[in-house]
Amino acid sequence: MSGPLFDHLEPPAPERSGSAPLADRMRPESLDEVVGQEVVDEGGYLRRAMAEDRVPSLILWGPPGTGKTTIARILATEITCRFVPFSAVTSGIKQVKEVMAEAARLRGAETRRTLLFVDEIHRFNRAQQDAFLPYVESGDILLIGATTENPSFHINSALLSRCRLVVLRPLSEAELERVVAQALADEERGLGGLRIEFEDDALATLVQMASGDARRALNLVELVALDAAGDAVRQIDAARVSRVVQQKVLLYDKSGEEHFNLISALHKSLRESDPDAALYWLARMLTAGEAPLYIARRLVRFASEDVGLADPMALPQTLAAWDAYHRLGSPEGELALAQATLYLSLAPKSNSVYAAYGEVRRAVEEEPAAPVPAALRNAATKLMTELGYGEGYVYAHSVDEGVGGIECLPENLADRCFYRPQERGFERELSLRLEEFRALKERVRRSSSAK
Repeated sequence: MSGPLFDHLEPPAPERSGSAPLADRMRPESLDEVVGQEVVDEGGYLRRAMAEDRVPSLILWGPPGTGKTTIARILATEITCRFVPFSAVTSGIKQVKEVMAEAARLRGAETRRTLLFVDEIHRFNRAQQDAFLPYVESGDILLIGATTENPSFHINSALLSRCRLVVLRPLSEAELERVVAQALADEERGLGGLRIEFEDDALATLVQMASGDARRALNLVELVALDAAGDAVRQIDAARVSRVVQQKVLLYDKSGEEHFNLISALHKSLRESDPDAALYWLARMLTAGEAPLYIARRLVRFASEDVGLADPMALPQTLAAWDAYHRLGSPEGELALAQATLYLSLAPKSNSVYAAYGEVRRAVEEEPAAPVPAALRNAATKLMTELGYGEGYVYAHSVDEGVGGIECLPENLADRCFYRPQERGFERELSLRLEEFRALKERVRRSSSAK
């Protein structure tokens, strides 16, 4: 078999020409050079597995710039496997099957496995992922999949159960400083020949902008270095870094896990009545490009789900913020979202509406669909009246107590309590009203039965 998939059966050497991006030139060549991942440290799992020649198929999960591709390439050089890089973005099921068939043939001919590195494996659909299973089980391939998405949601459970999950974390600012310092000092692969020096605050600004991404940090260093190339004195200050970079790039994927992480952080900060944290997560989402009207919808939901009747003004406040943003757009309308966020943060909290509606939904689904009580039926015709429609109904305004004492729930749910107001905010007043109405209802019932 021939084709581009198998043109390079050995790990390609990293490009070292001066035209290659700095991040490629500084890519670690051994596990000793990998920064910030405990799994490759002395005594870490991958070190032990390599030493014992028992590296299993792996799913490398982590945000961008944490070393997923680098670790896969290093493993390919350290163990006796053919290396085949494979992109889930540009490849389809036909290519997957061709790779698998060739891997099985080579294993039979040379007793040598193929290390198949699949970048962005989460982009494969279920059928494509299933194609790997028999070859992983037979040992024909050593699968190393890289993903920025939560494998629980994007990787088939059958495939995930046959691979070892390795979680890679974002690098700390101190670790990013080490990565940058190595690039600035390395005269062969890095920028050592330029004699560029970063002031402490400039370096701190740069690594903070990288948001845990080593590749991003090196790309930023290269941008600043190019900007300073014509200067006689190459001392970099924080102002220059900010000017060159212009804007921090936040880790954010509107359709991925980080989207749900950030909206969860906003929601939970609101629930915890922490206005500073809530405002921070709101700004994070808006700065990263989240659709403001999506946030507005979530604030409206929070107003009913977590504030409810403890503060009846929460819902109109959030609806007003939604309308204000719709009318003004960014950036002016963002202040309305900030106002609603602060209002919700400081509002008394109650999930009684949410809990009551959930309990009612369960009752509707689980209990028989009982007929409407006769007293509540509208006797619109003579026949309906003869059939008992409206019988026993008491017009509430016609009695001194203001309640007629009739049972409004079906017989199988009679006297069932769904709404339980909490002793917070306005619901404290509603709790008193509810007890008063229940007492009046019982008094009217006793009076009626006595007659």
